[in-house]
Amino acid sequence: MPHAQFDPTARQTLAVTAVDAKTRKDLSWQQLADAAGLSVAFVTAALLGQHALPEAAAKAVADLLDLDDDAVRLLQTIPTRGSIPGGIPTDPTIYRFHEMLQVYGTTLKALVHEQFGDGIISAINFKLDVRKVADPEGGERAVITLDGKYLPTRPF
Repeated sequence: MPHAQFDPTARQTLAVTAVDAKTRKDLSWQQLADAAGLSVAFVTAALLGQHALPEAAAKAVADLLDLDDDAVRLLQTIPTRGSIPGGIPTDPTIYRFHEMLQVYGTTLKALVHEQFGDGIISAINFKLDVRKVADPEGGERAVITLDGKYLPTRPF
């Protein structure tokens, strides 16, 4: 039976433990995702406390990270989501995403509504991909794909 968490403290503590183990074992997020059999974005988010993992994936990841049975159980619980405490983020990478939404949020909303109508883009039925590509002007660029199912507003 699925179980939900209402206090994020346990999952936040587990996230610290998991990241520490990942660092000590010199593992990549991709290696953990491969063991779990799920996408790197989903497994990373789960280990950072934002998703529940299926039992087999939780066990596989816990084995790689030497986490105990309590951690396996906790990785399967539905978390209280939201990884950024109140206010404007201070981490530079997270802040840039905040800034992008401050600058382009209303543009994205206008374009989505024009193309799809009134509704939202799901963050539940969702895929995320991050790729590094060469910049024709030199250096590198990040290509970030947010692929969410459109859910129309339904009058009731």
